[in-house]
Amino acid sequence: FNTNDKVKIIGSTNRLQVLDPALIRPGRFDKLIFIPMPNEEARRAIFSIYVSKINHNISEKDVIQLVKLSDGFTGADIKTICMEAGLYAIQNNKDTVTNKDFLTAYNKVSLTRNAYNINQDKTTYE
Repeated sequence: FNTNDKVKIIGSTNRLQVLDPALIRPGRFDKLIFIPMPNEEARRAIFSIYVSKINHNISEKDVIQLVKLSDGFTGADIKTICMEAGLYAIQNNKDTVTNKDFLTAYNKVSLTRNAYNINQDKTTYE
């Protein structure tokens, strides 16, 4: 690099409070932009993207239920729910992903998220 190069560095974290303050002081990462979790409309759009790629028989009512259940989930969490639902169908030798598969996947992802958050909270205060 030379002094004329325009280098931009972008970082992201879900845990700003545990970063070393020296990392985010002026001259380093000057601009902090909060990106909230997806709202209901965004979660619905994310589900639509991933569900459209799966051979399924879930109804609009089922999708609405998944959207409501996934409040506080990231886009990656929603993608994982859809992928896991597909895997459950494959493991059960089914050609079609059912609402039961999606709910089983939701429960697994939800448990994983809760365990992760509990462990993160412990390390924050140790």
